[in-house]
Parts: sequence; C-alpha cells; structure tokens
Amino acid sequence: MLTEAILIAVWAGICSLDDVGPQMLRRPLLTGTVVGIIMGDMVQGLAISATLELMWMGIGNVGAYSAPDIIAGSIIGVALGIASKGGIAAGIALAVPVSILCQQLLIIWRSFASFLNVWAEKSIQDGDYHKLVKIHYFSTPLWFLIRAVPCFLAVYFGGELVSRILASIPQSILDGMGVASKMIPAIGVCILLLMLLKGRMWFFFLLGFMLTTYLKLPIIPITFIALAFAVLYDMAYSNAQNSARAPEQDKQSSAGNEEEGYDL
Repeated sequence: MLTEAILIAVWAGICSLDDVGPQMLRRPLLTGTVVGIIMGDMVQGLAISATLELMWMGIGNVGAYSAPDIIAGSIIGVALGIASKGGIAAGIALAVPVSILCQQLLIIWRSFASFLNVWAEKSIQDGDYHKLVKIHYFSTPLWFLIRAVPCFLAVYFGGELVSRILASIPQSILDGMGVASKMIPAIGVCILLLMLLKGRMWFFFLLGFMLTTYLKLPIIPITFIALAFAVLYDMAYSNAQNSARAPEQDKQSSAGNEEEGYDL
C-alpha cells in the first residue's frame, strides 16, 4: 500500500501544478482513471471517476469563490473507493467531504500566497528578476505538496479506517447513495445534451448511444472509438480551415504582385 500511496501522492502533486498552469489534468475523469490504474482496477476507477465527472461537471472557481477541490476529492474518493471495495457509492461518499475539506486548505494557502504578489511586484519594480525566480522556486513545491500530502495520508492510513466507517453506516444510507449515484449521471447527461444541441456535436452522442445500446460495447472500447472519431473530426476541421484561408492568401499575394508591377 505504501507504493500506491506514494505514486498517488506524486500524481496528485502533478495535477496540483497543472491546476495553476494549462489545466489539462484537473478533471475527475482523468485524475480518477489514473488512480484506478495505480490501484490495479482501472475499470472501477473509470466508473467512479466518470460519475464524479458528471456530478462536478459545472464546478469551477468564479471570482473570489473557491470551489470544492475536485482534484483531491476525485483522487482520494477513487483510491479509497477501490481499496474499501465499496464501489461508486463509497467513492462518492468519500469524495464529497474530502473535496470540501481540501477546499479549506486551498483557501488558507491562497490567502498566504497573496503576500507573494507584493514580493513579486516589488522585485519587478526594482528590476531584480532573480528574486522573481526565487518566488517560483518557493511556491512551486508548496503547490505540489498542498495536494500530495493529504492524498498520501488518506490513501496510506485510510483503507482500514474507511472500511470501519462504512461498516458502521446503516445499509439504508448506502442503498440511498447507490440510487443517488445512478441518478447523477442522468442529470449530467441532460446537461451535456443541452450543450450538444446548441452546436454540431449531437451526432457524437448518437454514436455513443448506438454503441452502448445496440452493440453492447463496454466503456473501454467506446472510449478508443470516440478518440479515433475525435482525431478524425479535428483533422477534417483543420483541413477545412486551411482551405478557407487559401483563397484569401492567394488574393493577398496577387494584390501584392499587382502593386509591385504598378510601382515598376
């Protein structure tokens, strides 16, 4: 369990750094799936993370509001959901309180980090860019540890503790969480449909519906099929954009040749 806890902590730290950068790894569907691979149960990790993705689809920081930490919540929820063998219901039951708790940690850190802005501004005004680099050296490890440490502690010490907590929870509550976990994807799909109907992406949803309903394919091959279609769509869109720009470039080049001939 120590190896899994260390690997999950490193992954949590990488996702934490990405959260203040390109923000390509922060969604539960990706963070939780990688945790499932680390824990040796990718299917269960994908199932829990997909449910969390639908549940937290619209969550984001707006202005001064700091949203629940979906990164730590997803990582810990998936890891302990697999370790306790509680499935989707256990993953959601753990992910929600963990995300709220880590939200408070992020608020404390961001309040402290606001003082670094004063330091950075003074360094720029003085023209001392070496101090500006030191700020990054100081803040980057802290951003890494702000999620790596809680995730390590939760995964390393939380397996047996979570099992005891789940054993003390009445079965009626677990059954209710199971029903809620089945309702949440339906709500997320409704939100997704509203977004798809406004654009030209509805046929991707139709394709996925056909693959799951009539061909009875599991989620893994559907994912790779969707990836292939997404790449093809991107290539076709890029070619269409290049073809649309080509006549304009020809007009500009011909206009430039006419002006050069007139000058001569």
